[in-house]
Amino acid sequence: MSWFRITLHRSAIGLPERTRGVLAALGLRRRSQTVFHPVSQDFAGMIMKVKELVRVQEVDAPKTDAEVKAERQFAPGFWVEKRGKEVMARRGGGGRDMN
Repeated sequence: MSWFRITLHRSAIGLPERTRGVLAALGLRRRSQTVFHPVSQDFAGMIMKVKELVRVQEVDAPKTDAEVKAERQFAPGFWVEKRGKEVMARRGGGGRDMN
């Protein structure tokens, strides 16, 4: 059985109540939220009503929330670095106290 993977890509702020109702019926509340629904004419019709706001993929099986969250994580080996006091001191500090 195939499933629709539906991700809310654009916000519904300022859109008509009817459009927001379709998103609520699909179970989408926040941007970047992903839901899975079985492939059927009902869901295909709802998707067509909000096609400008969502991204849709057809997948073989739905994923759990933990699996979807794991896909969004950075790949191992990458990390975010913060500038240390030494780097800021070499550059003149930028006029801010780095305590």
